[in-house]
Amino acid sequence: MDNAGLSRHNLRCFLLLFEVACSRDKKTVVTMSAQHAPDQNRLIAALPADVFQRIAADLELVSIPLGEVLYESGGQLQHVYFPTTAIVSLHYLMENGSSTEIAGVGNEGVLGISLFMGGNTTPSLATVQTAGCCYRLKGRLMLEEFNRAGPMMRLMLRYTQALMTQISQTAVCNRHHSIEQQLCRWLLLTLDRLPSNELTMTQELIAGMLGVRREGITEAAGNLQRAGLISYRRGHITVLDRSGLESRVCECYNVVKKEFQRLLCDAAPAKSLPVNNKVELPRRR
Repeated sequence: MDNAGLSRHNLRCFLLLFEVACSRDKKTVVTMSAQHAPDQNRLIAALPADVFQRIAADLELVSIPLGEVLYESGGQLQHVYFPTTAIVSLHYLMENGSSTEIAGVGNEGVLGISLFMGGNTTPSLATVQTAGCCYRLKGRLMLEEFNRAGPMMRLMLRYTQALMTQISQTAVCNRHHSIEQQLCRWLLLTLDRLPSNELTMTQELIAGMLGVRREGITEAAGNLQRAGLISYRRGHITVLDRSGLESRVCECYNVVKKEFQRLLCDAAPAKSLPVNNKVELPRRR
């Protein structure tokens, strides 16, 4: 791997191979559907009851596997996605085919902001970093609700501002902070989107996310492991001391976290209304 990170082709191939290697850890679709509700996504949970009621019947629960590409660079978006247990990585593609993560989207957000912001397409590539589920909504229905200029629009605009903060802070972090600090930031942001302190991720894949050499991640992860902060074994990372990571991370983590908390402080459980809980598998391209 070079300093530019994983190429688009290698990123997709590596994620798919890693999915096969980790298949023993996956739960069945039936089990996942029984454990899911729309209000596991913070944006959906923050919607007033009347807004939620208008879209509830059209929310589709979708299982998205590791490595799935939800949209390509320059592609037309047909849906917006509200992750519940999945985490999606946004990558910017360079002309030479290399890519680096610019942001992550988990249960705090929505994927597909260019659809309702008017751009329709985006130069970034969205791939599934952590397999799981999300609720998707057809773009036409999202636009109808957004154009009411009510709570949905205001919530989406606030989320977009928070996402812009994450993207800009990632750029600053990658330029000014050490690989160990970047790794701590990435681990903490990922943990914030997961229900446990365990991550399934190889050092090579993390290096591709951060756009650095694998040797740098190996050294940084080794330092954290020797300090008793994490345990790493065969693609599985367990955070043993979160407060220790927080003491070593740069300011970028707290900047992003505080901005999300400030802008999305009104999240509340959504009302229990009928939704389409049939889990659909997205088509492979």
